[in-house]
Amino acid sequence: MVGKTDESRRNQSAKRPLDAFDRKILSALTRDARQTNAEIGESVGLSPPAVFERIKRLRGNGVISSAAARLNGAAVGKPMLTFVHVDADGWGKSQRMMKLRDFPEVEEIHSVAGDTCVVLKVRTADPQALEHFLSQLYVLPGVRGTKSYVVLSTYLERPVQADVTEDWPAIPMPPV
Repeated sequence: MVGKTDESRRNQSAKRPLDAFDRKILSALTRDARQTNAEIGESVGLSPPAVFERIKRLRGNGVISSAAARLNGAAVGKPMLTFVHVDADGWGKSQRMMKLRDFPEVEEIHSVAGDTCVVLKVRTADPQALEHFLSQLYVLPGVRGTKSYVVLSTYLERPVQADVTEDWPAIPMPPV
């Protein structure tokens, strides 16, 4: 009987929605995942063991999928950031299209709705490297075209945030 109760408690905690402490812990981790539980606890108002248990639960629930170092593109020889919109026959998410993840230049692949099928986030060393990458796209069956948007400046780049805006500010419409 005790085993069933323990299992029931685990299932309930796994389904528990994020509360304010969870969101504060997640925000602290997105700022710096190297912080100790004591440092996080001090900033969010919990004891280190409570922080440990919450982080353990958040990992177990898949809320925290991984912890990784964020690299500086220019420092690793890839200063050129480009968003590539791929127009393809059908949905575009073919097995061959998904092979693009094998190129370390491809940081993200998104299947999207709108006037394109797939959006890629690509980081390369220079325009020539981008051209070589694009040439790999055009040999894929069904690719009809691409639109590339080269990033000139990045003002904000961050991982998923745990905070949620509850009260959106009223933004007045300009006069007609």
